[in-house]
Amino acid sequence: MTDLRQANDAARAIAVATLGHDPGVMTTAESSSHHVYVSSDVVVKIIDADGHSRLNREITLAPHLPAGLTAPLLGSGLHHLGTRDVRYACYARVPGTAPGMGMPGIDGVTARLLAEEAVQRLNALHSWMPPGHVERTLKESLDHGGFTSRAALFAEVESLAALDQHGTVPRRLLDGLTAIAERAPLHARAVVPVHADCHWDNWLACDQSVTALLDFEWARFGEPVDDWFFLARFSGPHMETVLDVIARATTTSLETLRAECEVREATYLASDLRTALEHPDTSAQMAAARLRELEELIVGRYWWRHTQ
Repeated sequence: MTDLRQANDAARAIAVATLGHDPGVMTTAESSSHHVYVSSDVVVKIIDADGHSRLNREITLAPHLPAGLTAPLLGSGLHHLGTRDVRYACYARVPGTAPGMGMPGIDGVTARLLAEEAVQRLNALHSWMPPGHVERTLKESLDHGGFTSRAALFAEVESLAALDQHGTVPRRLLDGLTAIAERAPLHARAVVPVHADCHWDNWLACDQSVTALLDFEWARFGEPVDDWFFLARFSGPHMETVLDVIARATTTSLETLRAECEVREATYLASDLRTALEHPDTSAQMAAARLRELEELIVGRYWWRHTQ
């Protein structure tokens, strides 16, 4: 979709039809894959109908998720826009703002309080028993880029090395990925519903309390640590606090948490770098960012640097 004005007009029409009244001023919210428009009481997400289908996954899940976990879904469907159809989801706006990647400007006490509430909400998700049709949706194949097995991680690293004809990824970093793969579990389990993208941009918080977890487009069956990774990795200077909260709430040792999170980050980075090498003309910026993160993971021993 290229006509942002038309998308704005479509969002307003969708909001009016859903609410039964004018939503007032609607502003654009940042999104890498959708057009998102927000008013004082509604949020509308729009994507071309022939775009990725992950919004359908979110729409299927939203009405059945544990109470109070996410924003209420008010309506969804297709809307005709010019010569094309767009898929949309319309949500009630929940109070609060996103703490943001790295939790910028948040003090240690608040970070701990938010982490404790986030862990409670994720535990509710992990213990949720989805109805049959929702369970089938969660089990649908999804190329999520996350950890599935030791063999798959080895294969990802080998594929990355084979693609890297120009030495973009230094040998020491490839060796570091291989070493992490050697320590990885044989298999990841698919035993509980996980959000699988619950970094701090996808939470809302108000007055030191979490109000909602948003964007369930990557939700699937997995292991709880698939969510603990996102919560800890993107908490900036509060990572150790968040790891401590998770460890206490789940009675998991910090060493185990660090090792499981390290494996997941290695898998995501290897997958993203492979994609970047396959599409060098469009992914140069992503490649540079992932190389910096890989250096931090391998050389800086990101998950272990506070244990040395």
